[in-house]
Amino acid sequence: VESVVLHGYAQSSTQALRLCADHDVAVQWITPSGVVMGAFSPLAASAQRHLRQFRALESPEERLRLARTLVTAKVDAQLQFLMRSTRGEERADAVLLILERIRAAQRAVQDVDSPDQLLGREGAAAAAYFEALGMLLRTDLDDRLRFKRRSRRPSADRFNTLLNYGYGMLFRECLAAITAVGLHPGLGFYHQPRSAAPPLVLDLMELFRVPLVDMAVVGAVNRLSFDCDEDFEEKGGHVWLSQLGKTKAIELFERRKQETWRHSVIGYSLSYARMIELEVRLLEKELNGEGRLFARFRLR
Repeated sequence: VESVVLHGYAQSSTQALRLCADHDVAVQWITPSGVVMGAFSPLAASAQRHLRQFRALESPEERLRLARTLVTAKVDAQLQFLMRSTRGEERADAVLLILERIRAAQRAVQDVDSPDQLLGREGAAAAAYFEALGMLLRTDLDDRLRFKRRSRRPSADRFNTLLNYGYGMLFRECLAAITAVGLHPGLGFYHQPRSAAPPLVLDLMELFRVPLVDMAVVGAVNRLSFDCDEDFEEKGGHVWLSQLGKTKAIELFERRKQETWRHSVIGYSLSYARMIELEVRLLEKELNGEGRLFARFRLR
C-alpha cells in the first residue's frame, strides 16, 4: 500500500494515521467530486532542498525557461495524441486545420519572452486541441457522452465529468510525488498561486494530462465502459459520477498508472506512476543546475 485515499465522508482514526506514518504511507482527503482537500505525508522534507528550490526559482529567466520547456512538452503531447488517433485514415479538412493551429502555437512557444505570452500560446493550442477531442469519439455514442466543449467543475456533461475526476486523481499523484521527493509544492514556475491548489503540482500535472487522463478517458468511452444512466447523476444542472461511476473511474486511472512506457530520454520502460516521480527528481536536479532532462520525454 503506497497511499490511502479518503473519498467523500470517509473518516480515519488517529491510530490508522499513526500506522500509515509508521509505514511511510501517504493519506489524501478528496471530496465526492474528486477535489483534493488536503494530504498527509510522514516524510520530513529537507530544508536545504527547499532552499535550493527557492533560490533557483527566484530568477524570472529560470522560471520562464522551465515554463517554456513544460508548455512545449504539453503541446507536443496534445499534437501527438491527435495524430496517433487519426492515423491510418484520410484526415478531414477540419482535423488538418486544427493540427496546423497546434503546430503554429508550438512553434510560437519558442519565441515568447514573457509568461503572459506563453499563456496565450498555450491557450491557443488548448483551444484547438479540445475542439478536436470530440472528433476522436465513435460516431454511434449516446449523445449524452459526447464532448462538445471544455467545462471545469462543476461539469456540464458526462465527458467533462470523467476528465475532471481524472485530473483530480492526477493532482493527488503529483502532490504525493512532489512531497516524497522533498520539493515544496507551493512554489512553482508556471502557474500562479491564485487558488488553494499548490502551483508546482499544477505545473507537473501538465506533463501527464494527455497520457494519463485524456487518452484513458477517450479509450474507455469508445469501448462503452461507462453507462450514461448508472454511472452518472444529474443534480442542479450539473453532472456528477455515481458511486459505481467513481469505482469505474478509479479502476481506469489505476490501470493506466501501471501501464509502462519507454521514456524517450532515459531509454528504458517504467510505469506512469514511476514516471511522475522520475520527472520530479529530474526537476530537482535541474533546479540544482544538473542535467536538463526535465519534461523531455515525448509520446510517439
